[in-house]
Amino acid sequence: MSAFRPALAATALLAALAPARPALAQAEPTVTPADPAPRGLFAPAREDPLSARARPDTDRPVTFTADEVEYDRTRGVVTARGRVEAWQGERFMRADEFSYDRNTGIARARGNVQLLEPDGQVVFADDVELRNEFRDGVLHGVRALLAGNARLAATGARRTSGTVNELARVVYSACDLCPTDPTAPPLWQLQARRAIQDKEAQRITYRDAQVRMFGVPVLYTPYLSHPDPTAPRASGFLFPTLGYTRFLGAFIETPYFWAIDRSSDLTVTPLFSQRQYPNLGLEYRKLFNFGEIAANASIGAFDEQERRRGESLAGHIFARGRFSIDENWRAGFDLNRASSELYLRTFRYEYRRVLTSQAFAEGFWGTEGYARADARAYQGLRAIDDTRLIPFVLPNLYYEHAPRERVLGGWVTADAGLLGLWREVGSESQRLATRLRWERPEIGPIGDLWTFRLQAEALGYRARGQQEPPGFLPDANGTQAVGNVRLAVDWRLPLVRSAGAWGTQTIEPRLQLVTGPATGRQRDVPNEDSVDFEFTDANLFALNRFTGRDRQEGGTRLDTAFRAAWNFPNGGQVEGLLGRSFSLTDPRWNPYPGSGLERRASDWVARARIAPVSWFDVTGRVRLDGERPTEVRFADAVASLSLGPITLSAGYLESPSLPYLAPARRREEVGAGLAARIGRHWRLGVSGKYDLVLDRPAVLQGVAGYEDECFILEGRFMRRFAQDPAAQALYPANTVFLVRIGFKTIGEYLFRAI
Repeated sequence: MSAFRPALAATALLAALAPARPALAQAEPTVTPADPAPRGLFAPAREDPLSARARPDTDRPVTFTADEVEYDRTRGVVTARGRVEAWQGERFMRADEFSYDRNTGIARARGNVQLLEPDGQVVFADDVELRNEFRDGVLHGVRALLAGNARLAATGARRTSGTVNELARVVYSACDLCPTDPTAPPLWQLQARRAIQDKEAQRITYRDAQVRMFGVPVLYTPYLSHPDPTAPRASGFLFPTLGYTRFLGAFIETPYFWAIDRSSDLTVTPLFSQRQYPNLGLEYRKLFNFGEIAANASIGAFDEQERRRGESLAGHIFARGRFSIDENWRAGFDLNRASSELYLRTFRYEYRRVLTSQAFAEGFWGTEGYARADARAYQGLRAIDDTRLIPFVLPNLYYEHAPRERVLGGWVTADAGLLGLWREVGSESQRLATRLRWERPEIGPIGDLWTFRLQAEALGYRARGQQEPPGFLPDANGTQAVGNVRLAVDWRLPLVRSAGAWGTQTIEPRLQLVTGPATGRQRDVPNEDSVDFEFTDANLFALNRFTGRDRQEGGTRLDTAFRAAWNFPNGGQVEGLLGRSFSLTDPRWNPYPGSGLERRASDWVARARIAPVSWFDVTGRVRLDGERPTEVRFADAVASLSLGPITLSAGYLESPSLPYLAPARRREEVGAGLAARIGRHWRLGVSGKYDLVLDRPAVLQGVAGYEDECFILEGRFMRRFAQDPAAQALYPANTVFLVRIGFKTIGEYLFRAI
């Protein structure tokens, strides 16, 4: 027997473990002169080096380092001891002792064996017997560290082809052990008599399995399968969802996830319920190098006999696509349609009051230019919606350009657009609009800030059927051309002084004079995008305070405001603003009573923010009657208070009835909420709203949950007290209760009751 003990760690290269095809040795072990080893110890001399270099990684030689290496020439066995590290291609192994038999091609490792797989999985064992280039073998006392913090242990394992591991007496969990008592059972673990880990299929399958919580069995199943944690996506059945609702009765969903390829997948979800026919849901996702598509749809026979509508085939589709054409252009589409609101509510699909479908293309050119072309269709799902009155938008073309260079010392923005609206029943119109905006800021001699503004608009209309709903504007029929010019001078004088260690204080008076031609009542043009109107501090200084372009503000007015602020060194702030607008011409341009601008002197608008520290913030806005300042016409306030892990919030809203919007009802409500984190893993939240006009609760909801590295438990509760007056028989007040249980790396279970 020969023994070689180099002073440093000896490095030896073994041939491929299969004795029939050993690889070419790249280096030779150091030997003593008294007992030299033959040159062909690890490779035959006739091996062609070119063929060795052409082999794949799995045929590469095995490289190892050790403190001591022995070679038994008689038996053909190489033995390495002491801090042995061996690797072949992407497979790596550590052990206290490693031996290789050239005659049988069997490698054995003993003592603190560690195997590092190409996918990052780490396997620990007491002793290992491997053959066929580390791909086949038997392991005893197996422990494995998988992705996602998952751990697996077994009394023994048999490896086949490097991809299938058969395990005996298996324990699997993703939970950390108790740091004070590692022998205590984890929060949950999966125990099985037998398991198979298939790396090609990327699944782990168990036989005679038990789910244990804190060591106590809570579930037995003869068969259980879940994706391998190393697999980002794997086909198979997902955890079912059970529940009970008023419309479905008892129901169960059994989703199946199909990983079609690396860039697309499909989830098929059949739903079986007590009171409805089976329903089939589909969700498809696809990624491209240049974009993505995502869609979910459903179909089924919908029994609405209780609603006296009979049975019919119903369904929905929500689809979305986004595609990059080049560095400047992108295109996309949204397709959203549903057979009815009741269908979406019954089968618990995402509910939206209005469904929007569109196809568009848009271009971006840095900060200078933007272009968009689209076509849209809408579907209203409320019981009061008349779909014949909802318009189709075709075309909608828009272009905006903002050159980087100054023009006459100011900044210019120009845009142009073409809008067409079509209805099955009711009014139709097409609008061509262009707008030019110019703004030049200057600093005055006393530190005051001057801003000069110009806004010019030109619009052309072609309309018919305007005497019909929803506009009821008979004078707007035919071809019309309108224009408007607004000139403004905005002056501010920010007066700032130091408050020493308390920060800085600012007071700032502000005046703006806006003038332009009078626009009258504007009933000779259609009105599609300026129906809603709200006068607050946010648009006090806007040149045109309408939300769209169909209505233009005219005449001359003076806007005034006074702002005061105290900025603290810690980033906190106390700030307030009070403002009012005065019309110097006939104010009848505003067609909306109760808007706050129907008189020469407008309503008062105010804003206040109190946030002296990062954990306390109160922001409120209010509009007061211009003639009776004690009368509140609009109010909105929100407050938040953070006390360590606890956050308290409150809100108040008061809004008058708006006769130009349906339904016209005055709103006044208060709300409050609490969110808390208890320790590292628990969270709690409660919130609610109370309707002061109807003197009853509007909504109450709460959530409580626990989440750690391996387990999720969450419960949600919501009670709606408000009812839709137009559909009270269909949608009475209801209660929703949802329970979510998640075993990380395995799956989630949901239960829902309504």
